[in-house]
Parts: sequence; structure tokens; C-alpha cells
Amino acid sequence: MKLLIRPAAEVAIKSKPVRRQQMRHLRQNIRKLLARLDNDIHVEGSWDRVDVAIPDGRGLAGPVIDELGRIPGISTIQEIGVFPWVSMDDVAEQAVTAYADRIRGKTFAVRVRRQGYHEFRSIDLERFVGAALFEASEPKGVDLRNPDIEVRLEVHEDHYHIAHRKHRGAGGYPLGAVETVMTLVSGGYDSSVAAYLMMRRGLRSHFLFFSLGGPAHEIGVRQVVHYLWDRYGASHGAKFISVPFEGVVAEIMRSVNQRHWGVVLKRQMLKAASDIAAANNAAGLVTGDAVAQVSSQTLSNLNVVDRASNEVVLRPLISMDKETIINIARDIGTEPFARTMPEYCGVISRKPATRAKLHRVEEDEAAMDARVLEQAIASRQDTPVNRLLETTRTPEEVELVHTPAVNDVIIDVRHPSEGEQSPLQLTSNQVMEIPFYELNERIQSMPDDKQYLLYCDRGTMSRMHACHLKAEGHTNIKVYAPAS
Repeated sequence: MKLLIRPAAEVAIKSKPVRRQQMRHLRQNIRKLLARLDNDIHVEGSWDRVDVAIPDGRGLAGPVIDELGRIPGISTIQEIGVFPWVSMDDVAEQAVTAYADRIRGKTFAVRVRRQGYHEFRSIDLERFVGAALFEASEPKGVDLRNPDIEVRLEVHEDHYHIAHRKHRGAGGYPLGAVETVMTLVSGGYDSSVAAYLMMRRGLRSHFLFFSLGGPAHEIGVRQVVHYLWDRYGASHGAKFISVPFEGVVAEIMRSVNQRHWGVVLKRQMLKAASDIAAANNAAGLVTGDAVAQVSSQTLSNLNVVDRASNEVVLRPLISMDKETIINIARDIGTEPFARTMPEYCGVISRKPATRAKLHRVEEDEAAMDARVLEQAIASRQDTPVNRLLETTRTPEEVELVHTPAVNDVIIDVRHPSEGEQSPLQLTSNQVMEIPFYELNERIQSMPDDKQYLLYCDRGTMSRMHACHLKAEGHTNIKVYAPAS
């Protein structure tokens, strides 16, 4: 079996030198990815097509077509039947087998292309096959200008091809044909869709994760990043870079006006991302921002955030609504990951600034200890994406307690402002107020002979930090989850 692959329209309209380069990238990507299925799959092509020959009898047609449908730069994948030349009668018989049911009740036309010397003209074969199809089926008629179905035949010296089913490709540009970018990922709907759209545009991507909520969150992000890369970007190597950002969050909350928390956090991330991108030859940063989706994504705040970066910031979702983003996530397979991803909710202002002023934000940042961000960048961990699942540890299981024992100590890990709004009041248990950003440090000096139950409103922050502390060897940590 053979497959005829046509490049996306954007590739086809490029100048000849650019088109040759992009077609070379496309062939290389196809060879590399199909070799994962079978080394005997043969890939060759020219300046306007790629031909894939699949060995017979190995059941590879379905997996190959599925793989090709996810490779950026492909417009269509046409299944081709290859037969030795016997006679025009044999061609007509094979055409009837392939098309009789498909043209019933529809208009059709037969198109023939020939290479080499033959005793008949292309139009002769078109008429012969067309007559056989008309007799064998019940078509609506022949329409040479605008048919419902085109029956395509190619005759090459001593063999011929019949085009069968056609499949849609991913479109876009071949991966690696454009520059490299650094994509900021959180594991949610927005960042996974943004990463996919950039890969579809031919941009090779590294993945940058700012760790705010412990190992449970990072494990989920590692899984979705590996899934994205394996399905849509595995023709090129990529890095997963994890930056420990808990200290930066703590410094923001100590030093920055609460109204600017969200904007300053985004700026600190972009500052770090710019340095890390430069070290990895990435020409731009990609985020999942959509205008006005949250307070930090107003145009005024995005302008303030962008001033922190030395690199261009790309936002492929900028005009999309959430429903559109979720639909794309469902189509590409990341929706189940995003739906169950822990949501980090630690940096939430009660009255966030929606039109932050750059000079005021910079004044707030000047009060921060710059060494905290420098230390976070220096402590980053790089992992090849193809090894992400090998290096992923299962998060520690943490017990949920609905009714605490009398001697259990409840630790309220919320930010003090949240505690002021809705204080946690228990009649028989000691309650300690330790903001999550101080928990790791203060837990070291607390007695080991007590059991501590972490608490927050949603239960997400408490679970994340309990997992983290248990992984660090603190066996006396559980989560307080009041029965609703």
C-alpha cells in the first residue's frame, strides 16, 4: 500500500528555496516518526509531495495514517492502491471495486495522469473507466467541471495507482522549519492548547514549568507535556524545565502590594523565562493568556507584564473564549488531563489591579530581594521530555481526615487575608495559622510527636503541601477536609 501526502497550502505557496527546505523538514519528520512503527516503511518525495510505501501484511495502515494525521505540515493523506499494468479492463475492474459504492447517487469524473510511453491516451482511459463505473453503479451523472467525486488514476510505465480514501492532515508548517520557543505550561486547558498551536505552526518548543504547589501538580504537568510531545512533536527533542518558585511567591507576598500580586508573579515568571530561553536558544516565549479571562490578562496588565521580558511573548489564544479552548483541548486529547489538574490558588488578590501602572509595579518589585529569583533560576531542573515518565515519581498518598482527634493540630495554610475573611474556628483543637509560603521552613522546628492536619478552603493547596512534606519524610502530616 502507498500513501500520497500533500503539504499544507501555506507550504505550497512558498518560494522554491523555502519550499524545498520545508519539504525536506517534512520528509525527515515523517521518516523519523514512522520508523517508530516499522523500519521498513519507505519515505521519499519531491518538491510538492511525499510518498510513503507501507509493507504488506503487517497491519500498519491504520497506525501509519493516525501518525501522519498528527504531523504538522501535512494537508491531506491519500490512500493509493498500486497494481501491475495488465490491461484497461483490469484498471476498470479495480476502479469499480474502489468507487462503485461511493459514486452511487452522485456526480463523478475520472482523472488520469500518465508517465512513460503507452499505446493509449489519458482521455481514452478516462472514458473507458468512466463507462465501466457508470454501468456498474447508479451515479447521478458525469460532471467534468465540478464533480462530487473525483476518481484519480496514475499510470507509471508498467504499473498504475488508484486513489482511495483521503484523510485530513494537521496543516501548518513542518516542525523545526521555524524557530524554537519556550512554552510556559501549567497543565491546564490554556497552556496545553497554546503549546499544540505553536507546534502546529512549525515551532519547536521547550516546556517551562514554575513549580508552585508541590510534586502532585508537577507530576500532572509532566504527564500532559509528555503526551503533547509524543503525539505532536516527537520528531524533535525537547526539554522540560522545572523552576522551584515557592520562594518567589513567598517574597511577593511579603514585599508586594496585594493588588499587584498576580501581575508581579507573571512578571517574575517572564523574567526567569527570558533568562532560561536565552540559555536554550529559544527566540520567544509562549503563554496561554486570553484577553480579559482573568484580572492579570487585561490589556493594561498584559502590557505591564510584557515589559519584564527581553523576548517576544506569543499568545495564540489571545482572542479565544474558554469554550473554544476546551473544545480544542478535547480534540487534541489534553482535556482529561486539564479537567483533573490540581489548581494552584495561592496568589489571589481580594481586589486585584486591572489597570496596573508600570512605575508602581516596578516600585513594588524593587522592594523584593532579587536574590530569591536568581536562586530559583539557578535551581531549575532540566529533563529531556522523552524521559519525563521515567523520572516521574508517584505522589505520596495523604490521608484525608473529616473529624480530627482531640490532640490533632490544625494548620491553616491559607494566606492571612483569606483567614481574616473566613476564620477557621474549632472548639477542641489547636489551630495554627502558617501561610503556605512559610510552611516548609517552620515545620522543621515543630514537635514530631504531634499529628498535623493541613487546611485550606478548597483542599487543593493543603493536599499539595501535605504531599510535598510527606515526600520530604514528615510522616505526621495529613489533610483536614471537613465533611460538607
